[in-house]
Amino acid sequence: MVAPPPAPTGWRRWAPGAEVLSHYKWGWLRHDLVAGLVLTTMLAPVGIAYAVASGLPGIYGLYATIAPLTAYAIFGPSRIMVLGPDSSLAPVILGVVLPLSGGDPGRAVMLAGAMAIVSGFACILGGMARLGFVTELLSKPIRYGYMNGIALTVLIGQTPKLLGFSVKADGPLRGLWAIAEGVISHRANWAAFAVGAGTLGVILALKRRPKIPAILVGVVGATAAVSLLDLADKAGVAVLGPLPGGLPHFVVPVPGVDDLLPVLIGGLAVALVSFADTSVLSRVYAARTGASVDPSQEMVGLGAANLAAGLFQGFPISSSSSRTPVAEAAGARTQVTGLVGALCVALLLLFAPNLLQNLPSPALAAVVIASAIGLIEIEGLVRIHRMQPWEFWLSIACLLGVAVLGVIPGIGFALSIAVIEFLWDGWRPHSAVLGRADGVKGYHDLRRYPDARQIPGLLLFRWDAPLFFANAEFFRERILQAVAEAPTPVQWLVVAAEPVTSVDVTAADALSELVEALRSRNIDLRFAEIKDPVKDKLKRFGLLEQIGSGSFYPTIGEAVKDYLAAHPATWSDWRRRAR
Repeated sequence: MVAPPPAPTGWRRWAPGAEVLSHYKWGWLRHDLVAGLVLTTMLAPVGIAYAVASGLPGIYGLYATIAPLTAYAIFGPSRIMVLGPDSSLAPVILGVVLPLSGGDPGRAVMLAGAMAIVSGFACILGGMARLGFVTELLSKPIRYGYMNGIALTVLIGQTPKLLGFSVKADGPLRGLWAIAEGVISHRANWAAFAVGAGTLGVILALKRRPKIPAILVGVVGATAAVSLLDLADKAGVAVLGPLPGGLPHFVVPVPGVDDLLPVLIGGLAVALVSFADTSVLSRVYAARTGASVDPSQEMVGLGAANLAAGLFQGFPISSSSSRTPVAEAAGARTQVTGLVGALCVALLLLFAPNLLQNLPSPALAAVVIASAIGLIEIEGLVRIHRMQPWEFWLSIACLLGVAVLGVIPGIGFALSIAVIEFLWDGWRPHSAVLGRADGVKGYHDLRRYPDARQIPGLLLFRWDAPLFFANAEFFRERILQAVAEAPTPVQWLVVAAEPVTSVDVTAADALSELVEALRSRNIDLRFAEIKDPVKDKLKRFGLLEQIGSGSFYPTIGEAVKDYLAAHPATWSDWRRRAR
């Protein structure tokens, strides 16, 4: 068995891509070159489409492709992950730049770049602080809900472009109404719709054949149709137009004072959504290749890519669930694939900027819509509804939050629900009074085993959660309720504390009060199966001395044995009776 290589130290720890490149094998180069060339056929049209969907000129989608791919090749841990503009971020970016830019493209670019820098710093700092686990706090229902809401927002936002007209509406619901009004008032350009719908149909039909570049086929076909039939002049189909040549420049975007708060909130929302997507995709591909995943380093890599995008005239980016499979299918071996793609896009800007000038706007809308459809999760929601309906409705609430409130407030709403869901199990956890059931080893919940017997004078109580400020009073109430409902006067109360993994100061104070309240009723409080770290905390809080060091037992059975020795009771265990 070959020993795993030692973990990198120093700067190599934070630049795993550079570490891979420093040990690059020339046998990989042919595969990476081919994969990079194949990837380029998607990078250009997709980057332009997502830039337009974000409210920015299309050229900035190419800028937001070059710098992030280069940065991720150095700082990213995944060998085949492709980063760049993404449909899930488009409505978040649009929600910030559209109201603040006042229709000024330069101002929109500055605001989007500032968002990318905020997102980049947030991810880098989070990764260096080893906070890569944070997205695990978002349950699947919540993640499905806000992503479905984002997908719905993208679909509504791109439908007017597919129909060849524009609308001004604040929010998805108003957008739907504006689309209906536009169609009823005969503003739709049906030639543009035919181009866009045809492109969308081709992309969706070819998605089932991963070896065929569906987006490239659809976009090239649409561009050829518009050029050959002269639909731009004869039917008014909007096209991209000539792109400015040259590479992006280093620019530090500086928003005004009034823009700081929206940019900050938008950048943090981007960081959350992009890292949630990236961490999931990273785990999927790591599982396929048998590699390990370091979510914190993935956070650093994503942050570096966003920072590079913001400083080189780009906008926020994320991992791509559509371009990464293309790179994998084309035989990508390392991050060199992304570098080849970035180089090809740069060469396109330098030597052939007018190659895409006849690209029709409805086809770009179709690219974004096809990606948004890929964000929609239905099968998973059906499964959740079948298994646990309340989590299904939780997901629907998150979807409606995004659809009704808008993307950024909707994500905030989803986060609030996530926090509440996270706290709920600890706030009102399960607890049980235990008894001895015939024929079953151990002590079990009386609600599950109603025929189980209790030892007279002994109350066995299990608490299935950490003890902390939010549930301390509830713990006290459940204990006293169990004492009041006991079939015989209680002399000992033994808490089966194996599930209790922590105790905070508030809970310790409540526990101290409970000890005195029980003593006033001549009831001894004892603990069984409590973990040593928790016991150490009780000692630090002074509770070990108050309760008594002899009141702690390694097992429930030892506590029962001690009780029966001190308080003889009419009791025989089923195993003894079975002899």
